[in-house]
Amino acid sequence: MSPVQLRTQRLCKRFGGLAAVSDISIEVRPREIHAFIGPNGAGKSTLINLLSGELKPTSGGIYINDRETTNCSASQVSQAGIGRTYQKTNIFLPFTVFENARLAAQSRLPTSMRFVRDASRYEHLNEGARAALSAVGLSHCANRIASKLSHGEQRQLEIAMCLATAPSLLLLDEPFAGMGADESGLMVELLKSLARDHGILLVEHDMDAVFQLADRVTVLVNGQLLESGTPSDIRNSAAVHSAYLGTDDHA
Repeated sequence: MSPVQLRTQRLCKRFGGLAAVSDISIEVRPREIHAFIGPNGAGKSTLINLLSGELKPTSGGIYINDRETTNCSASQVSQAGIGRTYQKTNIFLPFTVFENARLAAQSRLPTSMRFVRDASRYEHLNEGARAALSAVGLSHCANRIASKLSHGEQRQLEIAMCLATAPSLLLLDEPFAGMGADESGLMVELLKSLARDHGILLVEHDMDAVFQLADRVTVLVNGQLLESGTPSDIRNSAAVHSAYLGTDDHA
């Protein structure tokens, strides 16, 4: 069995009297796509914010490659090998596609002067940026202004910016949001290709995409883990159909 790349141990996050995430223990392994689904308010975005260091848990633990990152900052988590995307595309619209990717790669420089010197002097960063754009299929528009990209291409660029930081694990928060059928199909193929070299934790509402991609699916409801298993297990779960899919007919 592959080593565990990311795990949580009884992870909890409370906001006053509300338990947004309650007693969640999960694992993500290398080259695995582990999808998290659930209705709005289930705690999916809170979970991914905890894993990426943008929120601190109330209790429980988070471990990346057996290193505890429970109380690490978002920057420290990123340096530990985690790349994440957001529900709302988070790119620099006035910059070119290549400049976006290079800026992400530049964040990995160890010196505090990394944003003062001319970035073009760091050829290894340029190579990393080009490789990231190639991986997501955007090499042909490297010199295009990011604001001119289609919605699907902007999603691809955001993933390229993650790849430029050389992560081992990707946290993808609703990468299919707002996409049409053609764009979704391209994203499915992209994520399949990325899973050859990365673990992927995917939060998503598009069930067609989830069942095409996921090796494992975990269902959250009201901040709690309802069920976790293969896509087939989840498709045929009476509990999942009742709580999430809205019907007891799961034949």
